[in-house]
Amino acid sequence: MQSVVKDLKLAPLGEQKINWAKEYMPLMKYLGDKFGKSKIFKGINIVTSIHMEAKTAVFVLLLKQCGANVVATGCNPLSTQDDVAAALVKNNISVFAKYGCTMKEYEKYLCMALDSHPSLIVDDGGDLVNLLHGKRSKQAVEIWGGSEETTTGVHRLHALAEAGKLRFPMISVNDSTCKYLFDNRYGTGQSSLDGIIRTTNLIIAGKTLVVAGYGWCGKGICMRARGMGAKVVVTEIDPVKAIEAVCDGFQVMPMDKAAHIGDIFITVTGCKDVIRAKHMANMKDGAVLCNTGHFDVEINIPELEKLSVKKPYEVRKNITTYTLANGHKLNLLGQGRLVNLACADGHPIEIMDLSFAMQFMAMKYIKEHGSEMENKLYLLPEELDKEIAFFKLAAGGYKIDKLTKEQEVYLKGEY
Repeated sequence: MQSVVKDLKLAPLGEQKINWAKEYMPLMKYLGDKFGKSKIFKGINIVTSIHMEAKTAVFVLLLKQCGANVVATGCNPLSTQDDVAAALVKNNISVFAKYGCTMKEYEKYLCMALDSHPSLIVDDGGDLVNLLHGKRSKQAVEIWGGSEETTTGVHRLHALAEAGKLRFPMISVNDSTCKYLFDNRYGTGQSSLDGIIRTTNLIIAGKTLVVAGYGWCGKGICMRARGMGAKVVVTEIDPVKAIEAVCDGFQVMPMDKAAHIGDIFITVTGCKDVIRAKHMANMKDGAVLCNTGHFDVEINIPELEKLSVKKPYEVRKNITTYTLANGHKLNLLGQGRLVNLACADGHPIEIMDLSFAMQFMAMKYIKEHGSEMENKLYLLPEELDKEIAFFKLAAGGYKIDKLTKEQEVYLKGEY
């Protein structure tokens, strides 16, 4: 079994992390109990390109338990936890991932994973799909379908689908209710601030925190930041979302204006060049810049480097300081990559339990219905969303009401 990881001796620490995560992922256990004995993925090759950390490992091991031949790789050079990667290898999973790898190495690892000739793929950010529509396009005919975890990847899929170029069916797990309401909002909200706090050891209360983007992820960050005492400012390009932010009680203004008053800046848009040289030149001394979008393009780092009159230096782990001509110092976290994963452990365990349950059901759905599906972008059927939600409630000891027959008749308009 071929693998590329940093050091297999790190495996015991990775096992500890995985075992801890398992304790708080009841949906993974539920799915393993329900489908493990029947080996529903028996003999099927699956490649996962997801952030290589403990919760992901639990999901990968679930796929293996259900009979799949799984090959795991990362989806970001700075989100891989080397001890978890080593632990998966010890569990007979083929892994290609190292923390801090170059972009050339990162692409090489993706290609090595695709050398396993998967029938199903689980993507996070769209890099696997991009390869299968570019350098590895000849392999696209082998793919039954796949699922996408995050907003950035969905944007790329929409572009392919609208151009009529998508080569196989993909399910946007990101747009499933149990994904965006919880993973994007509560997961990103907590984990982004966790990454900032762990890395800087600064207080959030009393600071002006500028959030670029008021999608579900942005809403979660704003909610959590306000709860911690921050003065929250939102920047947006969508007038509807901007009104929503106003009605939710946040200040709304252009980045040109916010740049002057912010203490901490978080980009979460899925777009590029959200913070540019003209903004950075007007920021306070000591301002903190970070990104929670999937790719490191939301803060224009080349422009930041041009503004710096001194060589950037790492003032503290995962904090790079840039000195401007006016003497102000700007502090970039995690090289502009996902602050919640480059600087912390990513989303809370219980949140990823939901998200990976959705990914599992997407794999199962494509296995069973892929031959009927067109080369389009799909949503996971609502009934699967609700099945996962019902069990998650039950695992937490919660019960909800059921409609009576009379209520069902009334709602159908048959009264």
